[in-house]
Parts: sequence; structure tokens; C-alpha cells
Amino acid sequence: MAISVLDVRDTFAAPHVTVPARAAVAAAEAAPRRLPVTVAAAGLIGVLEAVGLLAVALTGLDGVLSSPSRPAGWIVAGGLLLLAAWIVLCAGSGAALIDGAGRTLLLGVAYAEMALVAMLLVIATATPMPTPGDIPVPALGLIALAVPVGKLLLAGAPSAQRWVAEGPRTRVRRADPVQTHRMLAMVTLAVIGLSLTAVAVLAPVQNGGPNDAASVFSQH
Repeated sequence: MAISVLDVRDTFAAPHVTVPARAAVAAAEAAPRRLPVTVAAAGLIGVLEAVGLLAVALTGLDGVLSSPSRPAGWIVAGGLLLLAAWIVLCAGSGAALIDGAGRTLLLGVAYAEMALVAMLLVIATATPMPTPGDIPVPALGLIALAVPVGKLLLAGAPSAQRWVAEGPRTRVRRADPVQTHRMLAMVTLAVIGLSLTAVAVLAPVQNGGPNDAASVFSQH
């Protein structure tokens, strides 16, 4: 009888099953993701390219505007607009890849840059034009193609594809330090205010002294 009762109890009772896979998945999700070297390099290339384009634009704009053969105003404005869009796309695509949001924008910018370099090479071959440092046109084209090709190779690596497939990184919510250390922030603000007040009261500015800005300006 006891055996039959135990059999019936085991029949209706819910089986106790341990699922170690869920614990492993939860631990993997809680662990911080490491940024692959290929993703960091591709994103860094995009950001540095944007900085370089901005530096070239700032240094060359003065020469273009002061040149006797300056192009029309709408051509200059259109060129600046295209250059600004190029800078934003380079930096934004690199940041999007590092964040894990996607690599489509970076690949599109790299393909567009390759097409632009190919078009410029055809124009430079058809019409002779001066090159920086008298570098031959084929060598200059290879140097210019190194940047987009490098971005394509790095973004197409398996580690970069896995990084993008996992999705954007989760943002860790951190407490506001001002709210957490409110008393310390108030004391620091009070000390700064008292220090500035003491400097203003104990060391006033001497009017008409030898270091007065008006007297220095008048001497020059």
C-alpha cells in the first residue's frame, strides 16, 4: 500500500529540474563586454579621420577665400556643407561601431570614400594638377585608399560582426555624485565662495598701478 501511495504522489508531483543554462546565460549577461581590438581600431580611425578633415578645412579655408581665383559663393558653401557632412559621418560611424549600434554606416562611408578617391584619380590622370610634396598620383591614391580599406577590413572582421550582433552595450545607471554627497558638495561650494571673497577683500586691484591694463595699452 505504501508503495502505491508513493507511486501516486510521484506521478502528480511536479518534477524538480535544474536548469544550469539559465544561470550561465544570466551570468554572461551580467558580465561586462570587452571591446574587441578591431572595433576599437575601426572606430578610432573614423574619429581621427574626422579630426583630420576638420583641421584641413580650417587651415585651407583662409587660402581659398583669399585666393584671387576664388570660386563662387554657392560653390564654397556647397563644398563646406559636403565637408561638414563627411566629418559628421566619419565620427558618427566610428562611434556607432564602438557602441555596437551597427556597422552599416561605417561601411557605407568607406565605400563612398573609395569611389571618391577613384574619381579623383581619374581626374588627376586626365588633367595634370600639382600634388602635395610632388608625390606621384598613383602613390597618393594608394595612401588615400589605405584609410577606407583599413576601415572595411577591421569592420568586416568576425569579432566586429559578433560585437554588432550582440547589440548596443547596456548603460549602467550610476547615482548622481551631487545627490549622494550633498553635504560634501555644499561644503566645497562654501569654501570656494569664502576663498574668492577673501581674495577680493584682502588683495584689491590697485587702480593706476604699473600693471594696470589701461596704462599698458596706452604705452603701446
